[in-house]
Amino acid sequence: MPLNKDGVMIILSSPSGAGKTTLVKMLSTINNFEVSISHTTRQPRPNETPNKDYFFVREQEFKRLINNQEFLEYAKVFDNFYGTTRTPVIDKLNKGQNVLFDIDWQGADQIKNKKLDYKLITFFILPPSKKVLFERLSNRDMKDKLIAEERMKQFERDVLHWINYDYVVINENLENCFSRIKNLIDAEINNGSKDYDSEFIRHHINKLTI
Repeated sequence: MPLNKDGVMIILSSPSGAGKTTLVKMLSTINNFEVSISHTTRQPRPNETPNKDYFFVREQEFKRLINNQEFLEYAKVFDNFYGTTRTPVIDKLNKGQNVLFDIDWQGADQIKNKKLDYKLITFFILPPSKKVLFERLSNRDMKDKLIAEERMKQFERDVLHWINYDYVVINENLENCFSRIKNLIDAEINNGSKDYDSEFIRHHINKLTI
C-alpha cells in the first residue's frame, strides 16, 4: 500500500480535442500537483515551449530510450511517438508530489499494468457532442479539415476505452469540468463521498457512439 507521504498518480485521457491538456494545466496550478512532461517525436505547435510542454526529440533518441527500458509508458499516435520516462515520476511521488499525466488510453493501460506501489486515479474526458468536438478540432491550429476528419475517425475508436477508467467527465464548460475533476480527486485522496452519476455517463456515451 502507498505510504501517506507518497504522492498520487492522476491520469487524464481523452480523444483528441476534448480538452485534457488544458485541464491538466489547470490542475497543475493546485499546490503540490506536478505535470509529468512527456517525450515526443512530433514537431512543437506554435504555442508550445520545449522542455516545458514536451521534451521534443528525434525518433532515433526516442527508440534509444525504449531500448534502455526508460519509459513508464509510450505509444505511437498519429505517426508520432509519445512517452513518459520513469525516473522523474518516481522521484516526484517519493517526495509526496501528486503527478498529473496527459496521456492516451494506450499509455494509461501501460501504467496500470505496471502496478506501481502508488495510488492511481484515472479520468477519461469526453466532449458534450461530436458536433462540438468537430468545431473544436476545426478551430484549433489545424486549419486542414482533413486532419480534423481524421481525428473524428479516431474518436470513434478512442471513445470505446472509457470503460477502463475510474471516472468519465464531460467537458461542456471548462470551469465546471475542472471543478468536478478536482472534487473527485479530493474525495479519492481523503476518502470522502463522491458525486458521480455512472448512469448519466453511460447514457451520454450511448449518444456519442450512435
